[in-house]
Amino acid sequence: MPREFSRNQRLGNQVLRTLNELLRFETKDPRLEMVSLTAVDLSRDLSYAQVHFSMLDPNADPAPVLEGLQRASGFLRGRLGREIKIRHVPELRFSHDDSAAEAQRISDLIEKAVETQDE
Repeated sequence: MPREFSRNQRLGNQVLRTLNELLRFETKDPRLEMVSLTAVDLSRDLSYAQVHFSMLDPNADPAPVLEGLQRASGFLRGRLGREIKIRHVPELRFSHDDSAAEAQRISDLIEKAVETQDE
């Protein structure tokens, strides 16, 4: 019977949960307070993890947050290795997920179109 999720997907979900907890409770950098990790894509050989983040304020500049995450990556990787029992902890690479801002922009366009149609 085939498994519903691959090992990469299961491990990626576990990495995502653990990193979100570490960001919320263990980091002290003020740039990382309003950040949420949205997805983790692991490479096939588990050597690196592409971590996607979004900000609670979709209009804010992601550059300081990205810098803060890159500075904290060593700490996060070390703690991740202690929390998850895997032989090699993947290298963490961060990228901004702008889907929330894009969704807000599309929603605003729809509202504007409905308002002009009602007039």
